[in-house]
Formats: sequence, C-alpha cells, structure tokens
Amino acid sequence: MRRALTKPSANKTLELRPIPIASLVLLTDQIMISSVTDQKIRILIADDHPIFREGLTAILSLQKDMKVVGKASDGEEACRLYDQLSPDVLILDLRMPKKDGLEVVRELMSRAPRPRLIVLTSSEKPEDLRRSLTAGAKGYILKGTEPRQIWSTIREVFAGNSSLPDEVAAKLADSLAHLQLSERELQVLDQMALGKSNKEIGQQLYISEYTVKNHVKSVLKKLNALGRTEAIATAYERGLIKTP
Repeated sequence: MRRALTKPSANKTLELRPIPIASLVLLTDQIMISSVTDQKIRILIADDHPIFREGLTAILSLQKDMKVVGKASDGEEACRLYDQLSPDVLILDLRMPKKDGLEVVRELMSRAPRPRLIVLTSSEKPEDLRRSLTAGAKGYILKGTEPRQIWSTIREVFAGNSSLPDEVAAKLADSLAHLQLSERELQVLDQMALGKSNKEIGQQLYISEYTVKNHVKSVLKKLNALGRTEAIATAYERGLIKTP
C-alpha cells in the first residue's frame, strides 16, 4: 500500500544550522593555500648568452608557479629592467658586459625593499661564491645544475631564505677555511699579476716600497705560496683575480 506524500506546512520555517568554527577555519586555510598556489613568481633573467636565456626560460615555463617577465643581455640592462619590472627574483650570471654580476648585485642591494638575487653561473671558484653571497645574493647555482634544483632554489629564495646546493655549500666551507686577503692585499695581488715590481706597485697605489714588500709577504703566506708565480696561479684558481 502506497504511503501518501504530504506537503510541508507553509508555516514551517527553514532551520539554519550554524557552521562549526573548525569548518570555517579549514575553509579559510584552503582558500589561502589556493591563493598562494595560484601566485606566480615573477622572474627576471640576466645573461649575455641568448641561447642560455631562452633555455632557462623554457625550463622555468614548465612550472605553473613561475613566470619570466624579462630578459637582460648585460649588467646595465639588468639594473634598468629590475627597476622597470620589479621582479620577485632576479637570476643573473657573474660574467656579463658593461656591468658584471657582482656590480649588479651590489648596486641593487641598495634598493628598498632589498631584491631576491640568485647567481647562476659556470664559475666554480670559491672566491666568486664567497663574494656573491657577501654582496647579497641569496642563492648560487652552477649552470650544470638539474632543473629540479633550479626550481627549488627559486622557491626558497622567493620565500626569503638562502639556498645553496650541497656541492656549492662545500665550496663555500672550503673558501672560508682559507685566510682572507685584505682589500689592500688584493690590490697588491692585482698589480703582481700584471708583472709589476714592488716599486711600480708602490707608485700605482701611492704607498712606500717597504709597505708593498710587507703586503707581498703577507699575500704569499696567506696563499701558502713560495713565490709570486705560485701565488698568482693560486689566486687565479680561487678567483681572487680575474683571468686575463
């Protein structure tokens, strides 16, 4: 026997049950996570090799949360585009015309807020690494690095953290283990690499020949070198002076 269907009373009001606070918190968290996930990291690339710029752009385009907003071919253009585009992260090479990577890092670190910078270079010299981080770079990656490491470094730096691959961190530790040359000693070393005598170095730096001799002794000791030739070779190897 069928049961008769009855219509709800017109006087009956719809009962609204309150949503539990825990559910509201969970819903809010989900919305915030979705918003963060949808946000793209805006990236500026600076490198003087067109093929590398395009290759890196292609690698970054594989990630939904990353977007290349500009590409610079030299240091001056990198600074100009940074001011124009205000990217979240700048990835730059150390060896560029007009302004090298270190000059760009030092110049941009005077901006407010301070930029998030990643050096992506072929240089494995410990001194290049140390100088880059001292200047303000938050990440340092070698150009042979796997894409996953590049993506991870970008996300870490974007989040405000420093990020170094294990092999790069090991090079940094090795660099810090060496005695550091003073600014004056580096100037003397540069002149030594040009083949100048103590007298000529003194004239160039406006210091006495005796003072130059003391700086040369200190340089040899810190580089653990027996003579000028060995000191210069070690300095090139560590990146203390640029390759001629």
